[in-house]
Amino acid sequence: MITVENLHTYYGNIHAVKGISFEVRKGEITTLIGANGAGKSTIIKTIAGLLHPKVGTILYDGAPIQKLAADQIVRLGIGYVPEGRRVFPVLTVDENLEMGAYHRSDKSGIIEDRDRMYEIFPRLKERSKQLAGSLSGGEQQMLAIARALMSKPQLLLMDEPSLGLAPILVKQVFEIITELNKNGMTILLSEQNARSSLKIAQHGIVMETGKIRFADTAKALQENSIIQQAYLGVG
Repeated sequence: MITVENLHTYYGNIHAVKGISFEVRKGEITTLIGANGAGKSTIIKTIAGLLHPKVGTILYDGAPIQKLAADQIVRLGIGYVPEGRRVFPVLTVDENLEMGAYHRSDKSGIIEDRDRMYEIFPRLKERSKQLAGSLSGGEQQMLAIARALMSKPQLLLMDEPSLGLAPILVKQVFEIITELNKNGMTILLSEQNARSSLKIAQHGIVMETGKIRFADTAKALQENSIIQQAYLGVG
C-alpha cells in the first residue's frame, strides 16, 4: 500500500531521515521502533504530508504523494493520529469527530460513522458534549483515533499512541489497534514501546539515528538477540 524509496527528510539543517526504503503491505500492521530521536515520527509526518522530503519517493497504491499537502493526502485515504493526541481542546468530543470528517459531504454517512465511533469507544459517548481539553489522557487518545477514523481511511498512521499513558490504558490502546487491523485497516505504527508493538504487528522496522538498522517480520525481530537486549529488556 505504501512504498518508501530513498527518503531523506530534514528539520532545517538537521538530517532526520537518511535514505530509508521500506514497504507497508495492505491489511497488515507495520511498526517503526527505536529510541526517541531515531526518526520514527519524522517518517510518519513525512508520509502524512506535514513534512516534505528533500530527496526520495513515497508511493501510495503506486502513485507518488511526497509533494502533496496534508489535506490532499487525507482525501486519498490516509488517516493520521498525531503524537501527543492533539485534540481540539475547546471543541466538544462531538465537534472533534466532525472535524475528522471535514472533507466529507455525506451528512448521513458522517452521522452513521460518528455513532459507530461511539460504539467502538463507549467512554467517548458518555463525554460527547464535554470539551476535549477536559478529558483524561486515555480518553483524548481514544478521541484522536476516532477523529482519524472519521475520515474513512484505508491506511492509518499512528505516532506514539501509547506515549504518556498508564499501563492499563496502554493495553487498551493496543487492543483497539489490533481490532482495527482485524477489521481490515492497514496501519503504520510508530512506537517506543517495542515489546507491545511487535506483539501485534506483522512486520517491524528498527530505526537508529535516521537509518534502518533492522527490518523483518515482527516474530523474527522478537527472536533477534540484539533486539531483545536493546529494546525488549531480555538478556
